[in-house]
Amino acid sequence: MELDVFLKAFLISLSLIVAIGAQNAYILKLGLLKQHVLKAVLFCVITDSLLITAGVLGLGLFIKGNQLLINGIAIFGIVFLTVYAFLSFKAALKNESLKIDDEVKTNPIKQVFSLLFMFTFLNPHVYLDTVLLIGGIGANVEESYRSYFLLGAISASFFWFFSLGFGARFLIPLFKKPITWKILDISIGFLMLYIAYSLIPLIQ
Repeated sequence: MELDVFLKAFLISLSLIVAIGAQNAYILKLGLLKQHVLKAVLFCVITDSLLITAGVLGLGLFIKGNQLLINGIAIFGIVFLTVYAFLSFKAALKNESLKIDDEVKTNPIKQVFSLLFMFTFLNPHVYLDTVLLIGGIGANVEESYRSYFLLGAISASFFWFFSLGFGARFLIPLFKKPITWKILDISIGFLMLYIAYSLIPLIQ
């Protein structure tokens, strides 16, 4: 029974986390540039773990019932994602992301954490996936098995982000072509705009 609960949580969590989003796209980019990958991956795993745990303990019900909080997060998320989309389009046009070697200027760790923080906490979809969906399911698991559910969900986050961050380097030969970086930056830009647009219905 413990293994069944663990695997159920692992698969549910993985299916939600794998869906490409702002956070995943940024981790992929850091992995390709080989910049602060371990720290960025650990940030994502730790924040996911905290949000999932909070959801299982009941935070999901609080957020779901607080429309003012949802409105605030959604508005900030829309503004932030729109600005980042513009910067991605600008990078594609100006060839700002073409080299992958030791001469590439490394982004300051403070800037990396700032972006990850905003991608995580200013995106209502993060709360929908981790706190409301995963946490909500976990909250309904029998209390004696809840720890196994948490372990399974957190393990999925650990597996995905480490695979994405450190697996990205296998794509480096492909991304040494300028056109590939252009496609990635443009794709990220449209992805950000799509996510921003999808947040509009949350505002009431």
